[in-house]
Amino acid sequence: MKQAIIIGGGISGLSTAWLLGRQAQESGIPLQITLLEKETQVGGKIRSVRENGFTCEWGPNGFLDNKPQTLELCRALGIEDRLHRSNDNARKRFIYSEGRLHRLPENGTSFLKSKLLSWPGKLRLAAEPFAAAAPAGLDETLADFARRRLGQEALDKLIGPMVSGIFAGNPETMSLKSCFPRIAELEREYGGLFKAMLRLAKKKRREQAQGKVVASAAGPGGTLTSFREGIQFLTDTLRDQLGESVRAGCGALAVTCEAGRYRVETDGCGSLTADLVILAAPAYAAAGMLAPLDPAMADLLEQIPYASLSVICCGYERERISHPLDGFGYLNARKEGRSTLGTLWDSSMFENRAPDGKVLLRSMAGGACLPGLITIPDGLLLSRVEDDLRLIMGIEAAPSFVRIFRHGQAIPQYIAGHGERLDRLAGLAAGHPGLLLTGNAFRGVGLNDCVASSQRAVDQAMAFLQR
Repeated sequence: MKQAIIIGGGISGLSTAWLLGRQAQESGIPLQITLLEKETQVGGKIRSVRENGFTCEWGPNGFLDNKPQTLELCRALGIEDRLHRSNDNARKRFIYSEGRLHRLPENGTSFLKSKLLSWPGKLRLAAEPFAAAAPAGLDETLADFARRRLGQEALDKLIGPMVSGIFAGNPETMSLKSCFPRIAELEREYGGLFKAMLRLAKKKRREQAQGKVVASAAGPGGTLTSFREGIQFLTDTLRDQLGESVRAGCGALAVTCEAGRYRVETDGCGSLTADLVILAAPAYAAAGMLAPLDPAMADLLEQIPYASLSVICCGYERERISHPLDGFGYLNARKEGRSTLGTLWDSSMFENRAPDGKVLLRSMAGGACLPGLITIPDGLLLSRVEDDLRLIMGIEAAPSFVRIFRHGQAIPQYIAGHGERLDRLAGLAAGHPGLLLTGNAFRGVGLNDCVASSQRAVDQAMAFLQR
């Protein structure tokens, strides 16, 4: 019987282990899978804390259903009927800029009426079809791309908040090709974003004519989807179905190779051997494990930085908040100088996130642009969050419920040169048959991206096992 070790018990490791087990069984390959997780609880950054009737998400609060990966996993797990989709409020997204909240425009008419961008900013945006072509051979940053095609104001008020909302990142350092490959592809294929939009709009009209549901252009496509119990229900289900394959509280320390088999030294489970090893740990952790086997791979993994992030959940009596809370929440334009990156109105999107008569707001603070906030005391951090909520939403009341979650290394940053690093990693990994990497450090940080990355790793693993 073949032996496989999966290192890392977040959504990437759990889904990799489950998918690999299913495909090996369907292919008639006898395979024993062991999943190692150093923490006593699996799930990584996915954790749903339920207290006093509130459901506070540690990290991601769901996934978008416009991509098939996570939906297909839920269907295969037999939990598709437990999915809980957000309501229409989730389609309304706001940017805080120049002292007020602006709803993101949904179409050309609302864009012209919106005061988010000034008229000079709108005219600069309208000149996008005449922008200079992308510099050849350069891994352009998001900021340089935005200034080149859309203008400084669009960078400050549109691109910057989007980057902080997805990556908690700094657009001045993040790679366009790695963070938003589809945008880079559209520019290459159509010569500009507006030209691409016109072509894609025709496709959208055809889909609407066929009765297909098409998402608003104001935000990412699809509907935000979770479970009534919180998104942790997904990782709990994977853990339960994997059963004794999961060894929590057992961290991997080092990976070496002896006589064509891999040896994994652990903290708590001794020394294990396997034909196949898949690392689904954060890049910095995987670097330490691979240093004895391949120092060059370890060095490349160490070059992937992470942004810190604090999540601050605040519960309020609904009657003490005058704001209608009719939306997804808001992101802050960077020039506003706020401590928070933005605030999600969790109980407006998912009705069961707060008890009757109460609301739950979840603010994000820190990120690549404000790394120092990860170390300030809880009281000072909460005070800064309350200052922002008072200014932006007019909330004078103190929260009746507070939970703060800190992530010192929260989200990998795809800085310029990331794609080249991945190519070099792939070349080095090819010299170690049966050693694979997966997770959010490489080709997407969202939940759908992690599941898609897991499936790619499983496809590679199956090809190796079948050889």
